[in-house]
Amino acid sequence: MIHHVQVACPAGAEDDERAFYTGVLGWPELPKPPLLAARGGCWFRVPGLGGPDGELHVGVEADFRPARKAHPAFVVDVDTVAAAIEAAGGSVTWADPAEIPGRRRFHTFDPVGNRLEFLAG
Repeated sequence: MIHHVQVACPAGAEDDERAFYTGVLGWPELPKPPLLAARGGCWFRVPGLGGPDGELHVGVEADFRPARKAHPAFVVDVDTVAAAIEAAGGSVTWADPAEIPGRRRFHTFDPVGNRLEFLAG
């Protein structure tokens, strides 16, 4: 089991990330320990779909470049999550079902341009 994955953001983008991860996806923000909170960024609880919860950590990088190919993948109710992203004005790109037969999935980008994948459970 993976405890957490981390993506990056530029300094000052934490509120945009909160609006997406908490506001759109509904993932609760977790408090960062005080020594780590001083570095900026934010953490979120990723609800497990029939399994244990995990975490997504968003860390501040001074020379930030979004991950356009590398990405975390989350097992979710893909129809619900895709609808929430689209309702918020985000784009959803469904993967070719022949790539991984039997696994519905899509890609999107967070507010700072990091690629994310969401897979059906």
